[in-house]
Amino acid sequence: MTTLLLARHGLTDLTGPVLAGRTPGVHLSEAGRAQAAALAARVAGVRLDAVVSSPLERCRETAHAVADGRGMDVLIDDRFIECGYGGWTGRPLKELAEEPLWRVVQAHPSAVTFPEGESLAGMQHRAVAAVREWNQRLGEKAVYLVCSHGDVIKSIVADALGLHLDHFQRITADPAALTIIRYAPLRPFVLRLNDMGELRLPEDSEEKDGGENITGSDAAVGGGPGTT
Repeated sequence: MTTLLLARHGLTDLTGPVLAGRTPGVHLSEAGRAQAAALAARVAGVRLDAVVSSPLERCRETAHAVADGRGMDVLIDDRFIECGYGGWTGRPLKELAEEPLWRVVQAHPSAVTFPEGESLAGMQHRAVAAVREWNQRLGEKAVYLVCSHGDVIKSIVADALGLHLDHFQRITADPAALTIIRYAPLRPFVLRLNDMGELRLPEDSEEKDGGENITGSDAAVGGGPGTT
């Protein structure tokens, strides 16, 4: 089973008040650099087979905080880039909240195409396709980290949970938080969501849970013993 660690980039000076989107030259703030260092410390005990990033600076800088201490390269995949917000890029969120499209983004995101930009459905399609390709490329025993953006991460999680894109606004992806998805042959398992704690991955073992996970894709009936 391939394990994906999804990390959102750390804070920037634009995070929160402005929709930065694909604006070039947006770097981590001092707080964001501290978050990236803390993220690297949280995953220090986890073997990583690859560190992959969106091409935008704030993601690359966060990914390098994880990779550099391991002597690993950061691999860039454009499919993990921020959604193309088009004419919304660089505008204050308070201003955007007055736009008629804002309510559609909140309630019916699968119908949204941003003015002169990308559709949310298209964003999800290319991000999920990238995950599936990396899973295949790295193999079923691999553990890898992808640093990306809030809406991209939420769309990948929605796919893993079997949720329609219209429900992806129920998911949260905070700066430098980790979401962990394990891809089994039958279904994905979301192990952690928007987590800021120390990371310890459960072992791949059919024996430790009493053998009920016969295929590696089975859910534990009754809840299972957990990962401790």
